[in-house]
Amino acid sequence: MSSSNPLRDPADRRLPRIAGPSGLVIFGVTGDLSRKKLMPAVYDLANRGLLPPGFSLVGFARRDWEHEDFAQVVHDAVKEHARTEFREEVWQQLIQGMRFVQGTFDDDDAFERLRDTIGELDKAQGTGGNFAFYLSVPPSAFPVVIQQLKKHKLADQSDGSWRRAVIEKPFGHDLKSAEELNAIVHEVFGSDQVFRIDHYLGKETVQNILALRFANTMFEPIWNRSFVDHVQITMAEDIGIGGRAGYYDGIGAARDVIQNHLLQLMALTAMEEPASFDADALAAEKTKVLGAAKLPKDLSKNTVRGQYAAGWQGGEKVVGYLQEDGIDPKSKTDTFAAVKLEVDNRRWAGVPFYLRTGKRLGRRVTEIAVVFQRAPHSPFDHTATEELGQNAIVIRVQPDEGITVRFGSKVPGTSMEIRDVSMDFAYGESFTESSPEAYERLILDVLLGDSNLFPRTEEVELSWKILDPIEEHWDKHGKPAQYPAGTWGPVEADEMLARDGRSWRRP
Repeated sequence: MSSSNPLRDPADRRLPRIAGPSGLVIFGVTGDLSRKKLMPAVYDLANRGLLPPGFSLVGFARRDWEHEDFAQVVHDAVKEHARTEFREEVWQQLIQGMRFVQGTFDDDDAFERLRDTIGELDKAQGTGGNFAFYLSVPPSAFPVVIQQLKKHKLADQSDGSWRRAVIEKPFGHDLKSAEELNAIVHEVFGSDQVFRIDHYLGKETVQNILALRFANTMFEPIWNRSFVDHVQITMAEDIGIGGRAGYYDGIGAARDVIQNHLLQLMALTAMEEPASFDADALAAEKTKVLGAAKLPKDLSKNTVRGQYAAGWQGGEKVVGYLQEDGIDPKSKTDTFAAVKLEVDNRRWAGVPFYLRTGKRLGRRVTEIAVVFQRAPHSPFDHTATEELGQNAIVIRVQPDEGITVRFGSKVPGTSMEIRDVSMDFAYGESFTESSPEAYERLILDVLLGDSNLFPRTEEVELSWKILDPIEEHWDKHGKPAQYPAGTWGPVEADEMLARDGRSWRRP
């Protein structure tokens, strides 16, 4: 008799993908990312019934903790940051698989203890030898941890079990360092074992770019140079660098955001329809876009970098970047960056893509705006059309996720006056289920071995090829333009678009 469940219909979409027997090892488990995002995401997955019964969580850090201390830290992090409600029975089940290993990254004994711990969890929890290693550590520590995993045979996949490495950005600081890092990682882990996290790709709205374009007939026919005037991709933050001076100074906005998040958003917006939605087909189309991206000849006119100066934000006075603790007063690090790119292929030839990001801007928002050409012949020219802009489709990635369509409409009344109006779709209003945190989706995908939402080696290297010439140009020419905190960046960025006869959208 077959063992299939007669009550389970294969077409039933309600049955989510549940991870098989497995565990997660977090290096740098005492850091902010781990406390605010990773541990709560693990709990939320468990609470939603998406983790296997014997799931195990192993923390590795320098602190001198017992397993109970670690469990307490996870407990507090979950209580404070989890998206779903706290349930004691879920917690009790999770806590059985929690272990802590104390040590530094170069400590051989600690890695031996880690190996023993994993072996013990295989027996006690039935993890089947399947473990993902999450490197929530400074980039300088990647090579050490990776080498240690190799040396102590922790990366070996034997008897049908799997081992995977999850790596946080930044992946290198230029093309050369990214290539070196890739070489180190791939010496130990095969390309199907490496998951590079770009948490933007875990967001529902970003995945919805694909649905919007390829599941509907109304958008794709006009998604090209015949109808699109330009595309703007903005990621604005209203905060300063906070306590991240050590990490941020010398990296800057372009390396921190454009190289990964914004170029990935551009690739999804511009790519051709993939043959299927599996990881290889998606990566192939994104790679083509990044490979066809072309920098303007005159970088001084078509790229802008800025630094926030003192100003007012949210009703309080804030200091400028150069006055922040731990920042060299002569620092040339950019806290704002705007660049113009083109995609040199049939679909997009001649359509500029404007990418901008910055800290201490007007508000926190990430959006993609596809702005269309004006109507070719307007019979309304003699009527009032001053209020009419260009049609646009705006995809809001955060904070109030959704899509807005802007188009012209006649104002009620006796005259033929036309004005822009917006039609809004908001996730919160159209769907009852709340969107999972990006890290929930990404951690689950790692455990399932689904690499759809993770950038490949080649994508990372192509992104650096695009950004490196800009960074080199900035190094040699001038210094960042100043902009008051709480504004939308330096006037130079407005001038950059004005020269093309365009202007930035106010998100």
